[in-house]
Amino acid sequence: MTRPDPEGSTTVESTPAATARTMWTLFEPIHAVTYFAPEALATYEDAGLRGFWRGYFAGRAAPLGPVGPEPVVAAFFSFAPPMVARALPAIWALVTPERALELRRAGAAASLARLLAGHEREVERAAEALAQRAADLDGAGRVLAAANGSLDFPDDPLERLWHATTVLREHRGDGHVAALVAAGLDGCETLALRAAVDLPRAELQPVRGWTDQQWQAAEHRLLDRGLLAPDGSATDAGRETLRTAEAATDRAAERPWQALGPDETANLVRLLTPLATACGSALRFPNPVGVPEPTG
Repeated sequence: MTRPDPEGSTTVESTPAATARTMWTLFEPIHAVTYFAPEALATYEDAGLRGFWRGYFAGRAAPLGPVGPEPVVAAFFSFAPPMVARALPAIWALVTPERALELRRAGAAASLARLLAGHEREVERAAEALAQRAADLDGAGRVLAAANGSLDFPDDPLERLWHATTVLREHRGDGHVAALVAAGLDGCETLALRAAVDLPRAELQPVRGWTDQQWQAAEHRLLDRGLLAPDGSATDAGRETLRTAEAATDRAAERPWQALGPDETANLVRLLTPLATACGSALRFPNPVGVPEPTG
């Protein structure tokens, strides 16, 4: 979970890290339709995966194969282990990973077909541009990016666009998890600290499965480290811890964009902005992903 600084924007900046952050704000809404758009949710429901979380865990974990909860807890990072264990491995008795991959791709394509109607030419161009950035990324240390990157890129422009954004967002997300671990934060601590800075607790705790007792224990650990004040607000040290992790995330996400010159970067921003804005209409803000509302 990562988001721009409050003062940030999609203005193209000169550093590779700033470019990586700008691009995330534009490709994340396209990917995130798989979690929020009704067509994507209905595809899972129609296949017998009742309830939001069965579809979520089946679709996102499917590239890893028929795994149990432990690898998913590690890779997804911010979910309470019991919440994951309620879904996995039981989900694989309802749907195979291969079928789950088909469902998530079909649901995403149906969502994008509605949201991006009238932007067909832009979709084709964006799909090719992002596929070039996502293809053959180094997966070392990035389990979810490598698993998604091993899948074939579809030929259909909508499916190709969605798959490219998925590889890129999991590539960034894997780096973000590493930055948070390096900062000495666990999943619940990260959410509790984020809630003290800029995202409502109600958008984080319930949808990640942490109990009030676990949340309070995480707050106490943050208090002991000087990252939270006694009143529950973030201290300067707490805010700096998050800023440092975000900066490390940006640096770790630079590689797909390093070959782009300033003109190419500006053109890609112009191409993606209306697509991100259209897809943003399917999301709620704020959201547990932390992606900001696109501005076009």
